[in-house]
Amino acid sequence: MKDIKSILQNADSILIGAGAGLSTSAGFTYSGHRFQKYFVDFEKKYGFHDMYSGGFYPYKTLEENWAYWSRYIIINRYMNAPIPVYEKLFELVKDKNYFVLTTNVDHCFQKAGFEKSRLFYTQGDYGLWQCSQPCHKKTYDNQLFVEKMVREQGFVIQSDGGLELPENGFKGIKMSVPSELVPRCKVCGKPMTMNLRCDDTFVEDDGWQAAASRYEDFLNKNKDGHIVFLELGVGGNTPGIIKYPFWKMTYANPKAKYICINKEEAVVPGEIEKQGICVNNDIYEVLTSL
Repeated sequence: MKDIKSILQNADSILIGAGAGLSTSAGFTYSGHRFQKYFVDFEKKYGFHDMYSGGFYPYKTLEENWAYWSRYIIINRYMNAPIPVYEKLFELVKDKNYFVLTTNVDHCFQKAGFEKSRLFYTQGDYGLWQCSQPCHKKTYDNQLFVEKMVREQGFVIQSDGGLELPENGFKGIKMSVPSELVPRCKVCGKPMTMNLRCDDTFVEDDGWQAAASRYEDFLNKNKDGHIVFLELGVGGNTPGIIKYPFWKMTYANPKAKYICINKEEAVVPGEIEKQGICVNNDIYEVLTSL
């Protein structure tokens, strides 16, 4: 912990690479109690046991599809994380020259105070819709529509964004939304879908392009200096976005440092072992120690 703190304090710049493990540490789990609390009716009907599986399930109607997804979006995008991991991270880097590259799509960085201009969400955002075609490269904020869908199912949205069941529990919950709430593209009339990179229809809109340019500018200005590549919770699902580039850039710059914090998945290649520190522990515990 002393070595990591010293490295971060003396760094000219910090590039944060954040994966799903960071949000898991913040309490955004996609199975177990949290899944059953909001999706026990879908679990009972269809037999899947986690949110990811439910997100890919081929529902027979768009009304049922959006009943599922509206709940999913509310609790993973607009509800606050129960553990202040992102807030701890922000306190650690807020006065430094930092930038964030993340595959997470839950908006936790901005809610914790990180500047939007220092963020690049490469894989999309739960808070955005796009045309499923897509007929044009534009995305749309979905919060007001999603909240209405959730209320129509019978849920209660609290003032702090929390989602609660009615007094009679799931007996008062519907598993579909009214047909008029199903989102459709204003241009071509096709159904809307999530702005998430899961196939070649993912829309990289003007905001995405601008963030990509800011990330490239940050690298051009800082990659050859005393930069720290701080990798948090990045697994093996999409290593080509964060992990492998971080290794490669560390190897190319003798002044660079690579720090990997990831419970049970913290590794460093032998070629950059002398420049790296690995911590196999919960990210929240590590950030609290720092």
